[in-house]
Amino acid sequence: MADRTESSIVINAAPSQVMAVIADLASYPEWSDGVKTVEVLSEYEDGRPADAHFVVDAGAIKDSYSLEYDWDEDRSVTWKLTEGHMLKALDGVYSLTDNADGTTTVKYQLAVDVSIPMIGLIKRKAEKVIVDTALRGLKERVEG
Repeated sequence: MADRTESSIVINAAPSQVMAVIADLASYPEWSDGVKTVEVLSEYEDGRPADAHFVVDAGAIKDSYSLEYDWDEDRSVTWKLTEGHMLKALDGVYSLTDNADGTTTVKYQLAVDVSIPMIGLIKRKAEKVIVDTALRGLKERVEG
């Protein structure tokens, strides 16, 4: 990911617990602001999503798009846009680090590109809102 936004948060849970919530894409509408529906299109042998279709209404970003996922056990997951209407790119990664004290540091990196002209500063601000909102929602979901 070339030009991206990143942030991190510490969650009071083991990496496996955090990754289980991340991998449960179908529940995203329950805790991830703006995500209206998620349909898992295909899965890997271990049951984790390989491809999924999202419908999102997050203020400035309203779209229907598909993502392809690549999982590295409970260490990380990356995704990339395979189909979108307004979005031209939506590439991201969650990286999990076990802090050996019952907590996990989650780093979220995201690169977004849209098909309409948008000033870079506005795009970065939108990415920052998406990243920070997702991390807070993930923390609340895992710890709740």
